[in-house]
Amino acid sequence: MTLFIPPRRAAVFALAAIVALPATLCAQATTQTSTPTPTQQELARVSSAGNYLAARHASTERDSAASSAYYRAALRADSKNPVLLERAFLSVLVDGEIDEAVKLAERIVQNDKTQRVARLVLGVRALKQKQYQAARQHIAQSVRGPIADLTATLINAWTLQGTNDTKTAIDNIDKLTGPEWYAIFKDLHAGLILDVAGNRKEAGKRLERVYKLDANALRAVEAYGRWASRNLSREEALKIYEAFDKVLPQHPLITEAMDEIKADEKLSPLVDSPQAGAAEVLFGLGTSLGRQGGEDLALAYLQLAIYLTPRHPLALMSLADLYESMKKPVLALKLYQRVPADSPLKRNADIQMATNLDALERTDEAKKTLQKLIADRPEDLEAIMALGNILRVRKDFAECADAYSKGVDTLKQPQKSNWLIFYFRGICYERSKQWPKAEADFKRALELSPEQAHVLNYLGYSWIDQGANLDEGMRMIRRAVEQRPDDGYIVDSLGWAYYRIQNYDEAVKQLERAVELKPEDPTINDHLGDAYWKVGRTLEATFQWAHARDLKPDPEDLNKIVEKLRTGLVDDAAPAETAKAAKKPGDGG
Repeated sequence: MTLFIPPRRAAVFALAAIVALPATLCAQATTQTSTPTPTQQELARVSSAGNYLAARHASTERDSAASSAYYRAALRADSKNPVLLERAFLSVLVDGEIDEAVKLAERIVQNDKTQRVARLVLGVRALKQKQYQAARQHIAQSVRGPIADLTATLINAWTLQGTNDTKTAIDNIDKLTGPEWYAIFKDLHAGLILDVAGNRKEAGKRLERVYKLDANALRAVEAYGRWASRNLSREEALKIYEAFDKVLPQHPLITEAMDEIKADEKLSPLVDSPQAGAAEVLFGLGTSLGRQGGEDLALAYLQLAIYLTPRHPLALMSLADLYESMKKPVLALKLYQRVPADSPLKRNADIQMATNLDALERTDEAKKTLQKLIADRPEDLEAIMALGNILRVRKDFAECADAYSKGVDTLKQPQKSNWLIFYFRGICYERSKQWPKAEADFKRALELSPEQAHVLNYLGYSWIDQGANLDEGMRMIRRAVEQRPDDGYIVDSLGWAYYRIQNYDEAVKQLERAVELKPEDPTINDHLGDAYWKVGRTLEATFQWAHARDLKPDPEDLNKIVEKLRTGLVDDAAPAETAKAAKKPGDGG
C-alpha cells in the first residue's frame, strides 16, 4: 500500500497523510489563469454560441465560477441540450453551488438515470436531509469504477447507520473487494461506524488495524487515539499521539488532543453522525485525488464534504490547498477565511492567507498579518518562516535575514529538519553582502543535513565564484548534480564552475545540458553564450546572448548582455561580473 504524504505545508498537510490512489485513476492537471466572472448584463449581450465558447475557455482555464455562469447562460437559450446541461451541472458543482447543482442533477437523471455524479449529488443531498432510503437509492446508481465503488459503498454504509442498521453497513463494507489501498478506507469507516453505534470492542479492533497500517496517517491516529482515550487508558491514548508527534511535531489537532488527554478529558469520536461520516469519506478521497492529479473530481468531492459539514476545517484547508496548486489564490483565500475561529487550524489558515495575499500582490497586508501572528506568539516558527519567505522572494534580503534570525532564536536545539531556516537565512545574508554570516549558515545547514543538494550547490558555487576552496567547492557541486541531475540550475552551477576555473570545453558541455533542462532561463542562456565565446564559437555566443536578452533578465543583467552583444567578451571582467548574478535555487529570484 502506498501512503500519501503531501509535499507542501509541513505544519498541516504534511501531517494529514491520506492513502494515495493510483495515478492511472486520475487526470493530469494543468495550471491556468483566471477568466473574469461575467455579470448578468454581460451575459445578456453574448450570443448562445458565444456563451458556450466562453464557457469552454473558462473551463480550460479551470475557472469554475466563470464557466458555470457562461454554461448556465447558454443553457437558458437551449434548455434541452444534454451536453450543455451536464457541463453546466459539473461546473456549478466544482464551484461549490450545491443547491444549484442539485436542481441540474434532477434534470439530468430524468434523461440519464445512470449519470453517476448527478446521482452522487442527489444522494448526498438526501443524506444531509436524513432521507436515508432515498440517499441509498441514488448512491446505488452512482457506482462504476474503483473510486465510485468505494465512495458509494462507504457513503451507503453511513446511510444504513442512519437507520441503525449497523450490521448491514459493516457487512457491505467487508464484502467490497478492490485494490489494496481500499483497506485503510474500509477499516477506518467500519471502525467509525461501530464507534458511533456504541460497539466499542469491534470499533477498537478496526481502528487499531487502521492505525497499524499507517501510524503516520493523521485521521487514523485521531480516530484510534480518540477511541483509546475512552476505552483504554490515558497513558495508552497519549502513546498514540506522542508517537505521531515525534515523527511530525506540533500538528495543531494532535497538540490539542494531547492537552485534553493530559487534563483527564475523554475525547469524542472523530465523527458523530452519518452526515459527518459521509463528509469524512468525501474529504479523504477528495484530498487523495487532488494530490494525484484528479483535480476536477477532487473539487467535487471536497465541495460535497463541505456541504455536509460546513465547519470541517481539514476539508476547507484541503480545498484551499488544491486551489493554491491550481494557482487560484483568490479562491484559496476565501476558503481559509471560512476556517472556524475556534479551530486549532485557524492559525495555520491565517498563515496561508498571508501567502495568498502576497501572491495577489497584497504584500503589505500579508506582512502585517504575519507580523501580528508573530507578535501574538513569538515562538511560532511557521509564521516566522512564512514572513521570511515572503521577504526573500521579494528580495528584501536584509529584512528577511532579520526575520529568519528570529526563527533561529526559537530553536533551543536545532534538529535535522531545521536545516532549511539556516539555508534561507544564508541566502539572505549572501545577497545582502554579509558573506561570513552566510557561509556560517550554509555550513550549519550541512551539519544538520549533510546531503542537501541546494545547500551543497549554493555554498560550492559561492566559493568557486570567489576563487576560494576551489576543489571543495567543485566537489560539493558535483555531489549536488549527482543528487539532482535534472535540475537545470544546479547543472548550470557545475558548468559555470568549470568556466570559472577556465575549463571551457567542459563548461560548454554542462551549460548546453543546463539550457536543455531550463531553456527559458536568461542567466543560463547568458552563461552558455560566454562559454561559447571562450571556445571560439562566437556566432553561437551572440545567438545565446540575444536569446538571454529576449527572456527578460533583471535590468542589471540586461545591461551587461546588451554590452556583450555590442562588443563581445572583451576580457575576463565581464564573465566574472556575470557570475555574481547567477541564478541559485531558492535565492528569491
